Amino acid sequence: MDLVIIEAPNKKGSISKYLGSNYEIFASVGHVRDLPEKDYGVKIDKNFEPNYVIMPDKTKIVKELIEKAKKADKIYLATDPDREGEAIAWHIAFILGLKPEDKCRVTFNEISKNAVQKGIMEPRAIDVNLVNAQQARRLLDRFVGYEISPILCKNIKKNLSAGRVQSVALKIVVDREREIQAFKPEEYHTLNVMLTKQDVSTIIKASLASYNSKKIKPRNAQEMQTIIESISLGDFFVKNVKKSVTSTKPLPPFTTSKLLQDGTNKLGLSPKQTQRIAQQLYEGVEIKGEGKVALVTYIRSDSVRVSPEAQKMAKEFILKNYGTEYYPSKPNVYKAKGAVQDAHEAIRPISLEYTPEKIKSSVSSEVYKLYKLIYNRFLASQMSVAKYNTVSVDIECNNYGFKANGKTPLFLGFNKVYKPYSEEAEEEGLLPELAVGEKLNLKEYKSEQKFTKPNPRFTSATLINALEEKGIGRPATYAQTFSTIRDRGYIDMQGKSIIPTEIGFVVNDFLVKNFPTIINEDFTAQMETKLDDIAIDKIEWKGVVSKFYNHIAKLINELKDKGISCAMATTATDKVCEKCGAPM
Repeated sequence: MDLVIIEAPNKKGSISKYLGSNYEIFASVGHVRDLPEKDYGVKIDKNFEPNYVIMPDKTKIVKELIEKAKKADKIYLATDPDREGEAIAWHIAFILGLKPEDKCRVTFNEISKNAVQKGIMEPRAIDVNLVNAQQARRLLDRFVGYEISPILCKNIKKNLSAGRVQSVALKIVVDREREIQAFKPEEYHTLNVMLTKQDVSTIIKASLASYNSKKIKPRNAQEMQTIIESISLGDFFVKNVKKSVTSTKPLPPFTTSKLLQDGTNKLGLSPKQTQRIAQQLYEGVEIKGEGKVALVTYIRSDSVRVSPEAQKMAKEFILKNYGTEYYPSKPNVYKAKGAVQDAHEAIRPISLEYTPEKIKSSVSSEVYKLYKLIYNRFLASQMSVAKYNTVSVDIECNNYGFKANGKTPLFLGFNKVYKPYSEEAEEEGLLPELAVGEKLNLKEYKSEQKFTKPNPRFTSATLINALEEKGIGRPATYAQTFSTIRDRGYIDMQGKSIIPTEIGFVVNDFLVKNFPTIINEDFTAQMETKLDDIAIDKIEWKGVVSKFYNHIAKLINELKDKGISCAMATTATDKVCEKCGAPM
């Protein structure tokens, strides 16, 4: 019998069903070997050699794994198809005495019959470059945790932590809050006029835009009053009418970050909740009469790529269920912005035959809603553009220019199944037929005093978007980064808005002041790029690790020269003091 080693126990049923009785499926439940919890775990003087140990809570699993491996005819390492999964496979191979070059590694981008059976027939060697990229990330994070966190605890208070990515995320939040605090609002006024055609009651709403063809924004009540007095005595005429048909392209299928954002914006879920539910959809959910069925492809992806097979599946479904006008003349192809790993497809349904309504009675409401979001976004990404009749009208009165816009759907296209969050507001209404030179009647006007506002506070969705745009973190880290700074007490939530706490400000200011070149958006983004370069064998991993460590050591020595305490914080052990009973 062959042994297939996976990470998540929830996948066992689905994979076993597709492989049959000649394969035994065993779940490692994630990592089994890691740097030690209560020791540095990196031999600095031996070219940064990591000291990996069996994780204390995995000794029983490892023992059982070794016993099963001894009896297996062949061993397949089918951990998750990403860098972390590659590293887990590498650690398991070491424990079982397998060589990385042995063809024992298989990957499934989706838990479907075709993907699982194809994957098991195409084993490959472990990709050591991916492993080294993950090793480098682990050591970089260990350096920050073990070198910088104790300094925080020594100089501020106990139980604080710094993180290579989490501290930069906190900095982004604190910088925005300080920007809001320093913002000085400026007064301005708006003016909307309600106009009608002769003998037509339809209201035309137009907004003040210009004076003598130059943009205008009244700064106070006096300026506003002057404008009102002028237009009250004047006549309104149509100066220009521009009609056009505009189109909106569908968005690409979900990446991890965009799914986390829509989970918050559309469903009100936290990033952690969205990630948990998406993992269920990937691993498989119980469908009445069918057992466990995996519904979506791998959920940690920064790619918007769609396979030809998935494009064909979408085409057949759209033509059958919506008609030829809803399918574009050629398949929609999307390209990701910036540097992405592109290791997997975008997140999409495995089969469009499992419609959201088909699974609704079998799953919880939150699973149904998230699946529907993923399903509809993918389907929409393969559909035709949405088209609108748009009208833009310029209206003039005593040299003051006003703008009126109308927009009505002409063809729904992809909006038949999915609307972007930014476009969910009601469409602008249809304007009546207007001709250049036509006189309009002023029915009423409405002026309003307003004040400029700073950029809004981050929400979990907009923070994840900011991290992605700045190149900080990767798909697997977004939700965890947000959860960490919240769990540490560095931020609070006010409704959906993120607000730094007092300790969040203090920790951030200490880190930014004393480690400015590390707690830095550009530096962190550049480090992500270096990890990507390691993954494609462009640069050597220990060189990156060495340079990073030496940089931290230099900064710490400078702090010592300034008289700042950098002593290592103590850690409680399992041993109890015989005099007082406290942990030593």
